[in-house]
Amino acid sequence: MIPIISIVGKSDSGKTTFIEKLLPELVHRGYRVATVKHDVHGFEVDREGKDSWRHKQAGAHTTVISSPQKVALIRDVERDMSLAELREQFIQDVDLILSEGYKKDVQPKIEIFRKEKHQELLCTKEDNLVAIVSNKPFDVGIPCFSLDDPKAVADFIEEKFLKSKKEKEITLKVDGRLVPLKPFIRDFLMGSIRGMVQSLKGCEKPKKIQIQIDD
Repeated sequence: MIPIISIVGKSDSGKTTFIEKLLPELVHRGYRVATVKHDVHGFEVDREGKDSWRHKQAGAHTTVISSPQKVALIRDVERDMSLAELREQFIQDVDLILSEGYKKDVQPKIEIFRKEKHQELLCTKEDNLVAIVSNKPFDVGIPCFSLDDPKAVADFIEEKFLKSKKEKEITLKVDGRLVPLKPFIRDFLMGSIRGMVQSLKGCEKPKKIQIQIDD
């Protein structure tokens, strides 16, 4: 299952700025990262007069905008969806989901705190707070990192949420083309192949399995 980490903090704490620093650190290490921004006030992504806007105004429940470089989906929902629901329905083929906001969601949280802006933390360990990023030291039983050290935060995320996942990866290539795998398919293939190989004599504890089929 794709791990989710919520970057939370009070207004003007610098959540977006820190995510902009953290993302390159993770991407440079070879991870594919999706981001989710929570906006409780609603939003509009297609400008008035554009074809996609006209489709929605005409009554379309779902509108997809496609180009050779990007795909965007605009869809009506009946309520504010949880991060787990968003992951299940819309996000796949990534190693990590970083959300900005979602302070009330159950997912692990990293709080951004600036002593010039706020007096006390927004979350506690009971809220699944796993780390703090601040220009003020905290001793609350969880790691506290500097605002100027996204590398250390990336190290923490990699060790706590990504290392075991990276060690147990599976890729599928067909005619030299990498085929994206949904989490269910990936886990099914990995479990099935590993189980069959482990049943073979001398292959009880495989560390790396390679299969190639040529037609």
